Amino acid sequence: MSGRSSDSTARPSGIGRVATPQPKAADAEIREVATSLAESVRSFRRSLHIRTVDTGSCAVCESEIRLLAAPHYDLHRLGFFFTPAPRHADLLLVTGPVARGMEVALRKTYDAMPDPKAVVAVGACPLGGVFAPDDWVHGNLDAVIPVDVFVPGCPPSPLALLHGLLLAVGRLGAKVTEDPFTATATPRPAADAPPPTKAVEVSQPAVAAEAASRSETT
Repeated sequence: MSGRSSDSTARPSGIGRVATPQPKAADAEIREVATSLAESVRSFRRSLHIRTVDTGSCAVCESEIRLLAAPHYDLHRLGFFFTPAPRHADLLLVTGPVARGMEVALRKTYDAMPDPKAVVAVGACPLGGVFAPDDWVHGNLDAVIPVDVFVPGCPPSPLALLHGLLLAVGRLGAKVTEDPFTATATPRPAADAPPPTKAVEVSQPAVAAEAASRSETT
């Protein structure tokens, strides 16, 4: 006899355990945000394309972004699609602390996107919450290109990203109404003029709610 216990409870916790289901409260909030997103995207004929740029992140934010295309969130059914071509993109999602070696590529991507467009800073790094500006990184995304929405978190959850996209679509819709091709056109500011309104940040209650739901599943 080896003396090894045959009792299944002796194995380390978590091994062979089925994943804990998503809390119903979180599911309800996801459905609520998804419904709002679907209504917002309807004015864009349910076709908004997203380009992502990693400016030196640890790839954790990218993992959360990829979850948006998974069946649980299913971003495609809401009218959002990821594209590798910036000339086809309406929204730009940027992760990382904006390494200076990525500055040229980031600017070229932003300039290649057609107007109107919206920029979303994803995670703590492009908000300047991890790295201070130095010879290697800018630290703040808005030091390089204009930012419309900030999504805090390290990393931000898919639910927080959905909230960020909802705000970005609202900003994009406002820019469309200001464009010269609309009937209610207003004079466009000069290219070097500062943005007329301050960048928006994802509401902290949404982030806190997702953090609470995550703690319940662990």
